[in-house]
Amino acid sequence: MSDQTQLVRDFISKFNEKDVDGIMAFFAEDAVYHNMPSDPVTGLEGIRQLVSFFVDRADTIDWEITHIAQTDNTVLTERIDRFIIKGNEVVLPIMGAFEIRDGKIAAWRDYFDMATWQRQTAD
Repeated sequence: MSDQTQLVRDFISKFNEKDVDGIMAFFAEDAVYHNMPSDPVTGLEGIRQLVSFFVDRADTIDWEITHIAQTDNTVLTERIDRFIIKGNEVVLPIMGAFEIRDGKIAAWRDYFDMATWQRQTAD
C-alpha cells in the first residue's frame, strides 16, 4: 500500500473517531474541500467549520471504504458514510477524490446526492 493510500485510510479513521483536530492535521494550509453539491471551501479555518458541522452533530460516525485506488498523487475512494444523528441512521454513498501534496491533503472532493442527505437529515 502506498503512503498516499495509507494517509487517506488514516484520515478516514479520524472521522470515525470524531477527532476534529486529528482530521485537520491531514490538510495542507491552502487545502480545498469541495462537497460537489455545494461551493468549495478553501483554507484550514473554513474546512474546520465544515468538518465540525458534520462531526459535532453526529452521535457516531462510521465511514466504510468499499474501494480505494490511486494514480500518481490522487487517491480515489468509494465509501459508505454512516452517521447516527439525533438517534436516526444516515447512510450516504460517496465517491471521494483526495489530491496529496507533500504528505498532506491539498484537495478533497466528495461526490454524492444531496437529496439523499437532506431526506435523511430533515428535522
